Amino acid sequence: MSGSLDADVRGRLDDGLRGLALDPSLAAPLLEYLALLARWNRTYNLTAVRDPREMVVRHLLDSLAVVPHMRGIATLADLGTGPGLPGIPLAIALPGLRVALVESNGKKARFLRQAVRTLGLENASVHECRAEDLDMPGAFDAITARALATLAEIIVFGGHLLRPGGRLLAMKGVRPDDEIAALPDGWRMLEAIPLAVPGLEAERHLVTVQAPD
Repeated sequence: MSGSLDADVRGRLDDGLRGLALDPSLAAPLLEYLALLARWNRTYNLTAVRDPREMVVRHLLDSLAVVPHMRGIATLADLGTGPGLPGIPLAIALPGLRVALVESNGKKARFLRQAVRTLGLENASVHECRAEDLDMPGAFDAITARALATLAEIIVFGGHLLRPGGRLLAMKGVRPDDEIAALPDGWRMLEAIPLAVPGLEAERHLVTVQAPD
């Protein structure tokens, strides 16, 4: 439970939520998720980030920085979600958003199922498979991926999941101009927005690409 995390972790999260102009009541379920992740990580090595204080910034706040850009999106597939990033923080912050957590690694998928149960996330589902094997064509308004592959590769893996005119929301570090230039025919970049993640000095960009109509 979140009580196992120290006051500095809670303080960092509270400050970050204020910096992102998000509801401070999100802290409780986010800390519950973080405590569960930290506990499982000691045994199953789900993420290379092991310090909960660092997890707040690099996992929670980094994921939540895209919340203002989710308007008009009701269904989202998070491809290669790992331990649920960004999908679980987004499902917590946006209860009206239906999130499919797609992960082929068995131990990570087991953690995801436990996290969804523990947190009572009725708007999240776990799919233990590779993105290209998920048989839900055209089912989603958007797909997202965090450090999974290039834009073109994400489209190959998961483009079939998007409805016509749906969007790829790719979370990147530096602006990936070479990847943008290599988008497949019919796919159009709508914007590449710098993201300000509280406590993180590294560059972050959200690249939004529209699927063909």
